[in-house]
Amino acid sequence: ADKNQNKMKILFVCENYHPFYGGAETLFKNLAEGFSKKGHQVSVLTHRLKNTPKKESINQVEVQRVSSAGSRYVFTFSSLFQAIRMAGKHDLIQTTTFNGAFPAWLAGKITGKPVVLTVHEVWVGKWRSVTGFSGIKCTIHDLLERMLYLFPFYRYVCVSESTQKDLLRRGIAPEKVNVIYNGLDYGFWDPKKVKKYEIGKVQEELGLRDKYVFFCWGRPGNSKGFEYAIRAFPLVVKEKKDAMLLLMLSSASSYRQKYRELAGLVKEINRKTGSENIKMVPSSGKEELRALLRAVDCVVVPSLAEGFGFSTIEAAAMGKPVIASDAGSLPEVVSGKHLFFSSKNHLDLAEKMASALRDKFNISSARRFEWNYCIEKYIAAYSRLKTGLK
Repeated sequence: ADKNQNKMKILFVCENYHPFYGGAETLFKNLAEGFSKKGHQVSVLTHRLKNTPKKESINQVEVQRVSSAGSRYVFTFSSLFQAIRMAGKHDLIQTTTFNGAFPAWLAGKITGKPVVLTVHEVWVGKWRSVTGFSGIKCTIHDLLERMLYLFPFYRYVCVSESTQKDLLRRGIAPEKVNVIYNGLDYGFWDPKKVKKYEIGKVQEELGLRDKYVFFCWGRPGNSKGFEYAIRAFPLVVKEKKDAMLLLMLSSASSYRQKYRELAGLVKEINRKTGSENIKMVPSSGKEELRALLRAVDCVVVPSLAEGFGFSTIEAAAMGKPVIASDAGSLPEVVSGKHLFFSSKNHLDLAEKMASALRDKFNISSARRFEWNYCIEKYIAAYSRLKTGLK
């Protein structure tokens, strides 16, 4: 009986959930399923994506989706009634910045349930530089984010120390804030999982044989800084004519303008250098990405802001050297063979890429970010909250 008393009913309120894929969604899917495996009852309230059911059970996690005109912004309001109704049947609510936070807070306020807010990045004062939004849109988002931090949540979890520092600047009480790093599935991101013939196949299909290949991947949002890698590359080619920059950009349909801008820049640089040294390839599944990581020589992470940096951790797990900007959490989480460059400085990035060609890297002890540790830290935080409320 005592064991059952320790089991919790946890409600997640988040704007996006599986099958939407991103850093926040990876965290919440692993948390929700990890809690469920440990015997806790978990429900998720999220916005309904096209061709997804209103209700389904995914790995023993009950997922309810609210029709929100296909917009995560609408979810802030369309989810209110359902969030309040579901909150009454749960012990606590887990949410995140940005669009799920208000309905979660209001549901907690009305039902008396504690709400935990996970903060991935604090963009107050940075919206223009990291999003590329119009001036008016940046002003609105900045104002809304400032308002969000005025709502008193029971607990704040930051995914890195960098994010924690930014959050404390918003006046949040330090005793309410702690850092819990995200985790990585090291069983999947294991270089031994990729067979030699798979590496050869990738190299053959993409024309990578006998070339030094730099690789960038991710969604083409403004904050990812891919244009700096592209602009740096003509200087790299002067060092080594057969060097290549491979770009794999996901969610192109959601970032049409930025994708077109990057594609145009690649075309322009290739024309100026009279080569095809920069290549864009279609986004692929995780298995294909893993094989591609084994086939390249060095990963470049040119982000302008980064709350955690999954791509950096994945590259390190696959044994690949990383050249990363000094933005956000990246200096915290990078390990193994690596180099840092000044964010937004393509000349500095070109220098570091030239150093990589000569195999001149800094080396630090490998760091591991285990999901089980992350899940246990969250459960410990929840248990303290639950105990404090009795």
